[in-house]
Parts: sequence; structure tokens; C-alpha cells
Amino acid sequence: MDVRGSLVCVGTGMLLGAHIGPRARAHIEQADVVFVAVSDPLVELWIQGMNADVRSLQPLYGEGKSRRDTYNEMVEMMVTEVRAGRRVCGAFYGHPGVFALAPHLAVERVREAGFEAHMEPGISAEDCLYADLGIDPGTFGCQHYEASQFMLYQRRIDPSAYLILWQVGLAGDRSLRRFRTSSAERQLLVDLLAEDYPLDHGVIAYEAATLPLGAPRQERFPLSDLASRELEQQTTLVIPPARRMRINASMRERMAALQPETGIPAGFP
Repeated sequence: MDVRGSLVCVGTGMLLGAHIGPRARAHIEQADVVFVAVSDPLVELWIQGMNADVRSLQPLYGEGKSRRDTYNEMVEMMVTEVRAGRRVCGAFYGHPGVFALAPHLAVERVREAGFEAHMEPGISAEDCLYADLGIDPGTFGCQHYEASQFMLYQRRIDPSAYLILWQVGLAGDRSLRRFRTSSAERQLLVDLLAEDYPLDHGVIAYEAATLPLGAPRQERFPLSDLASRELEQQTTLVIPPARRMRINASMRERMAALQPETGIPAGFP
């Protein structure tokens, strides 16, 4: 029988043992080999209990080593096993397609080689953020950017919506070789944000809980304090709206002409 290799990248969720879905668990249990990329050794140990062949990708990281090189090595390890005819599962923290480049590259490479590959979603830090901070993205809207990318490119910011900056502990890094940047580099981010937000505007440093007895980080402070705060690679900066939404009068008039019998619902922002 011709055995064809395959790849599935699954999300284990953020909270140990509590967020994984039944489909993701089944893929881990039924795979011939599981590659795991999680920074917590307890999570890795938990996954090892689901499959006899679990291989950690964490040793591929290194101080001073480009993360791009690390991701390419991860992809090569998974693709090699698929080409050998094995059912491969890559298990990643949270959602495998959210701030995780290696799963995207691996799925692309495997498909280009003519093998089956797909992702199974997981509960991400973004999902936890909405729940922990009580934010509904549909109320005012949300803008999401990786912190360094936000600094390196000109983006149109709407201060009447939430602004979510991911990996703020790496703000200002261009090397992909560091796991934290300096307060001077984070001050550059403060200076940029000060163009749209007052320095006394309250912001939130957020980190999702990863252990059942742990609590999420929800540290609130003024924007002016951002550069001096302790920020990790996994820290997300949440900036609430700083002004009210502005009514688009001309568009409302055009909508009213098409729907003359309909008014703006009570309580609509």
C-alpha cells in the first residue's frame, strides 16, 4: 500500500489542558510524529502524554540566532517527515495561524510538494484578551498590529477604536535575533503613539494565563509609563479608544434615502 505523508498544524490553546479542542487532540493522538513548539515545559510534558513520538522544536531557538532561521529549521523538520510518508502533527501554542510563521510556511511547503496539509484552529491570546478585558470588537472596532511593524510603516490610526499592539516587548527590534528591546526603543513607540493619544491616556499590558491556577496580566498605566514597564515577548499592549466615534453625516443621509422608514436603532453607537 502506498502510504502518503500528511501534515496538520493544531492549536493547543492558551490554558494548559483546558483550551484544546477534540479535533486537535485527536490529531495529536493519531499522528505518527508530533512536533511541539511551546515555551512552557509543563505543556510539552502534557503533550508527550498523548503520543509516543513527540519532538520539541524549542531547542532550535537561540540567543543571537535569527528567528527566521529557526522557523525555517522547524519547517524543514516537519516537511522531511511528511516526505517520508508519516502523518505529522505540529502542535503550537494558542492558534497555529496567529503570530506563528512556521505553521503557515510548513503548510505551504507541504502542499507545494503535493501532500495534504491543513490547520486546526485553537483558542488564541486574542480570544482570551476579549474575554479577560471585557472587550467586544464589534462595539468600537479593533486595529491589530505587530508592534515593530507598526513602528516601521505608516499606518492610519483611528483613536476612536481599540488599538492592539502585539509583542510589545520586542517593539523596535529589526534583527529578529532578540527576545526583548530596550526602554529607549520602547520610548520611540511612545513618541509615535503620542501623535494620536495623550500621554496620560490609560493603556493595558496584557498577558493571557497559561496555567489553571494562574491569572492573566492586566496591568493598567498611563501611556507615558510604557517605556519603563517590564514587558515580555508575549506582552500585548491594549490602547482603549481615546475619543468618541465621529458621525458620518453624508453617509447617513444617503442610507436614509434608501431606507426612509428606518431610523438609527436606540443604543447604536
